[in-house]
Amino acid sequence: MTMTQDDVYSKVQEVLEDALGVDADEVKPEVSLVEDLGAESIDFLDIVFRLEKEFGIKIDQAELFPEGVLNDTQYVQDGKVTDAGMQELRNRLPHTNLDAFDADRDVEHFANVFTVEAVVKFVQSKLE
Repeated sequence: MTMTQDDVYSKVQEVLEDALGVDADEVKPEVSLVEDLGAESIDFLDIVFRLEKEFGIKIDQAELFPEGVLNDTQYVQDGKVTDAGMQELRNRLPHTNLDAFDADRDVEHFANVFTVEAVVKFVQSKLE
């Protein structure tokens, strides 16, 4: 049986509520896991674990949260993501809307791209 987008959203919402200790009304598609819900790096490990368990999928850590790009001088210069870096992020994060980040490109703001909607789209892509 295929899960609908609403089914996936509901389960992701529950996972985020439990992992981050937030209320259901705080978990909306557009909110940032870091800025709005207070997620920290350790929380991302917990979220990945819970998503794997809830949906019966395997998630490589770098698959949902790409490693190495923001530490590579080929992709980041003077604290800003380069054109090559943006292309690499788009390749690695096809489920994430990077338009707002692309306008700013400040590495310090990168965590804001991880929204509830991005997680839902990622899980949907894994279930297909």
